[in-house]
Formats: sequence, C-alpha cells, structure tokens
Amino acid sequence: MRTTTRMAKLSAAGLSFALLLAACGSDSEGAKDETTTTAAAGDETTTTAASTAVAPEDNGGRTEGDGTLQLGAVLPQSGNLAQLGPPMIQGTQMAVRDINEAGGVLGKDVEFTVKDDGGAGDDDLASTSVDELINNDKVDAIVGAAASGTTKTILDRVVSSGTAQCSPSNTGSDLTQADDKGLYFRTPPPDNLQAQALAKVISDDGKANVAIIAQNTDYGTGFVRYLEPALTDAGAKVVANVTYDEKGTGIDAEVEKVVGAEPDAVALIGYPEDGGKVIAEMIKQGAGPSDVTIYVTDGMQSNELYKAVDESDPAVTAGVRGTAASAAPENGASFFPDAFKAFAPEVASPIYSAQSYDCVILFALAAQKAKSDAPFDIAKEMINVSKGETADAEKCDTYKDCVALLDEGKDINYEGASGALDFTEYGEPSAGSYDVYTFGDDGTYATDEQVVVGE
Repeated sequence: MRTTTRMAKLSAAGLSFALLLAACGSDSEGAKDETTTTAAAGDETTTTAASTAVAPEDNGGRTEGDGTLQLGAVLPQSGNLAQLGPPMIQGTQMAVRDINEAGGVLGKDVEFTVKDDGGAGDDDLASTSVDELINNDKVDAIVGAAASGTTKTILDRVVSSGTAQCSPSNTGSDLTQADDKGLYFRTPPPDNLQAQALAKVISDDGKANVAIIAQNTDYGTGFVRYLEPALTDAGAKVVANVTYDEKGTGIDAEVEKVVGAEPDAVALIGYPEDGGKVIAEMIKQGAGPSDVTIYVTDGMQSNELYKAVDESDPAVTAGVRGTAASAAPENGASFFPDAFKAFAPEVASPIYSAQSYDCVILFALAAQKAKSDAPFDIAKEMINVSKGETADAEKCDTYKDCVALLDEGKDINYEGASGALDFTEYGEPSAGSYDVYTFGDDGTYATDEQVVVGE
C-alpha cells in the first residue's frame, strides 16, 4: 500500500536552469567531449530483481577484481541534456574526493573517468563512450546514463560485459523490471511515484476536472500511464488526454481539444522548448496560466521557461505549478547542500547532484563490504548497504562513518544525500521526495513545500 504525506514548507529560491526529466528520448547535436580524471586522495517484460545478481560465469562477466575500484561515468556534456552535466559530474567527483580522503576503497584510491552520453537521443555517442569505458578503461561500474532512453540503449552491452551501473537521473518506470542480471541500479525514484505526487498536489489544490497534454514520447506517454489513474484515485476527473509531437510545429488542434474540455487544471508533460509552445498556444486560445492552473513536472523546471512562451514577458508563466525530485530532501544527508556549494561554486543548480553523489558512494560502500571490486560482488551488496540487512543496521550518512562501521563488522544503512534510499529488490528507492514549486512574476520558480510518496 502506498501512502502520501506532506512535509514542512520550504522557502527555497528557484534553481537556474531546466531539469529535463531523464525518461526522455530526443535527438541531440553538439560537441562530443570527454573528460578523464583520476581522483587523488585529496512496457514491463522479464523481471530480474537487482538483489539476485546472476553469476558472472553465466553472464560473461568478470569474476575477479584487480584491487582498485575503477569507476566510469556516461553523463551529458553535449546535446539536449547538457545543462544537467555540471551538477551530475561534479556530484560524482565530490564523492570520489570524499572517498579517497577517507582512505579510498580496499586501501586504494578510487579511479574515475567521465565520458559524454550526448544527451537523450544520441545513442551512437553513448554506446561508443560505454564501449570505451568497458574495453579500454576496464571500469568496474558506470554512473549514468542521464536519460532513461539512453540507458535502454546501452544496458545490454553493460550487462553482457558484467559491469555494474547506477543512474542518478533515470526515472522511466519500465526500467524497474529491466532484464539487468542484477547489475542496474538508480538513485532517483521512478515516474510512477512522481505521478502520485503530482496528482496529490492537483487534488489538494481543489482541482476536479483535469486535462492532460503530453509529448508523444516514452517520457510523456510513460508518465501519463501512471498519472491518469493517480488523478482518478485522488478524486479528480480526467476530461481530456491528448498527446502532441515533441518536434512538431503545429499544436493548435491538440490544444483546442484540451481547451474544449473546459478543465479547471491542465497537466502538461514536456520540456521547456515544446512545453513552452503548448503554453503559448493555450494563451492564444484563452486558457493560459491566468485562466486555468497549469501543472508541470521536472521536465519543465526551468527559470528560462518563459522564454519559450514569450521572451519579452517573464510573468507569462506566473502561477504555473509543478513537481520535481527534491534537490535537497528533508530526509537527505544534512551536510550535502552546503558542502556541494563549496565544492562546485560555479555550478548554478544542484539538480541530480545528490543522486550522482549517492551512486558513487553506494558503489564504494558495496565494494568495501564485499571486500572486492569485482562488479558482481559490488552488485550483490548494493541493496544491503542502502538499507541494511537487519533491523538493527546502523544509519550513517558519510562514506567515512559508514566505512568505520563496516570495519567494526557492523551492518550499515546508508542515508544518502538524495534521501533515505532504502532500495527495493529492484535496486531503486522505495519512496520519493518531491519539491512542489510555483513560477512567479519574474519568471523564476520557488519551492513551496515537499511531498513524500512511497510505501
């Protein structure tokens, strides 16, 4: 049974750029860069639970490590998700620093290599980057990819090589039951949880007749798959359910269907560029944010959203409300937000930085607990260190403290920067903490409160 609770109100300033939800799948262009660093001390198909990793000899994977935890990252440095790259990459690098300053893993520094996944839709670049990490850099585990669609493209080659993987931003619900041989994990909650959060916000705002309009992509239709029943369960009536071509130019007919349904709320699932066009057309047809409340998700969480609607008028998006995975959840490690600002002051937003940090810390703790850097050994311990194997597992929120407990032979429950985690058998959080935000007259958004959804 799933329940929802509303947490204390926050008054955080809006972040500075878009959070493009990682369940996307669009084409991208741009420079194909890669960065290599060695950190010094200083629909549902076959199900394979992440807790039951297939034996490496049955999967072509490596059975032994070399004593050094080699990590790689496939994260966006170009393409349509490039703005997510800095906080995610810096989050992983901060984790590597913290691990190595605490003595490393198995007595050695963690080594770390970053390559470009090209954003959603650049499957060739992502595949090339993964092949290089696996075959040339001989990594034990990979952080990424950013987009769920990209992960679907690379997962087979990652799994067949016997490499572990943890994404800090995949939210596609169909990945829950991916055939991953127990090697794939993720730190953000899946979209079926955010759909419940968004439905609760809409219902709590007193909206009874809701129209849905979503881009016709895996992200849009996948999200709506859970949003429509969640709205119904929350007591609202779905009066229209419309999809549009993300790359199309004419959306007047689709918007007309939404407006014609006379809703008192509209749930729009898109990205700033295409979603902005939808809002602009809604205004043209007399159903803009000043006429009907528009609700969005993290795909449109951008202080520059107004520019896609009317670049001359920042107030054009005022009143638009949305949900997004919490950047600083109340149940997350309290030290992280300030520590990340100090580590990466040039990064304008912390989006997915905490989730990226946690992927790396979890890999390191799992390797330390397993006393091995072999990928399958790491994978077998990922769930255990995220929630503990026993009821009396000791909570810890830093690598240093967690390792000290492991060295004492104790069971640990890592409370992450992105929240409690407590992985399910599928290697993903069992609950989700979401920011509820509202756009103001200056075009920026501010977080109003947090909603927690989970078991």
